[in-house]
Amino acid sequence: MAELSTLARPYAKAAFEFAREHSTLAQWSEQLATAAAVSADEGMDAVLDNPSLTDEQQAQTMNEVCGDATGQEVKNFVSILASNKRLSLLPVIAAQFELLKSNLEKSIDVEVVSAFDLTDETANKLAEVLGKKLEREVKVSTSTDHDLLGGVLIRAGDLVIDGSVRGRLNKLAEAMNS
Repeated sequence: MAELSTLARPYAKAAFEFAREHSTLAQWSEQLATAAAVSADEGMDAVLDNPSLTDEQQAQTMNEVCGDATGQEVKNFVSILASNKRLSLLPVIAAQFELLKSNLEKSIDVEVVSAFDLTDETANKLAEVLGKKLEREVKVSTSTDHDLLGGVLIRAGDLVIDGSVRGRLNKLAEAMNS
């Protein structure tokens, strides 16, 4: 996976710098996400892996499927990726673009998985505490996993805080077995 990240990084940086210079970060973010979703589709995989199609045909097919959801600059970007045989990197490029955008905006998306539905008040309080700890604006998305016995599991980028009962029981079992 590190190899894909390495290959995708210069494209993500170039797209990010272009979008930043033209004050179109939000538009590029949405449009890259659309292009990434299209390129990750199984049906599109067959097109991207088809050796009988030229780079231009692959780019044209991608751009036609994306339609009006992508602007001319992103369509040009897709064409550049196709000419360099890098269309399959679109999901990784989009993810790296989002990281660059989040770092610039000093924001982070946090996923909170809990055993029971969280109230809005609890989610807001959690966002406030995490925002102070991470020194960023926190955007919280919550979900419920009834397999958790209790507590919460928090994912913020590469930071994972396992406050679930299952996680604590696993740590206790490890300590007892050592």
